Amino acid sequence: MRRPASLALIGCLMMSGAGVASVQNSNTPAAAPHQVCHKVRVQDRPKDSHQIAGTLIGAAAGGLLGNQFGGGKGKVLTTAGGVVAGGYAGKKVQESHQQNNPTYHYEERCYESRQ
Repeated sequence: MRRPASLALIGCLMMSGAGVASVQNSNTPAAAPHQVCHKVRVQDRPKDSHQIAGTLIGAAAGGLLGNQFGGGKGKVLTTAGGVVAGGYAGKKVQESHQQNNPTYHYEERCYESRQ
């Protein structure tokens, strides 16, 4: 009876002990799980994430500045425009400051390892 070459090769590998799969010896104990912990630096969220303080301060400053111009109804329009423009500018200034000056804290993070 003639065997295909691939079966003969598999038989030789199995006899030589060079098989692909290996069975763990039941006498060898598995590694016991243990806990591994690391300190990790975490960026804090800004306390004023909506930039309310910057918006209010900018709106007040813009309103005061806008009130210096115009007369009659024009004074009301320049004041209102100053409030809107100042509020937007104040929000952007605070947003930029928060992005360029982040704060951090450290947390301990743990996981189980079997090594």
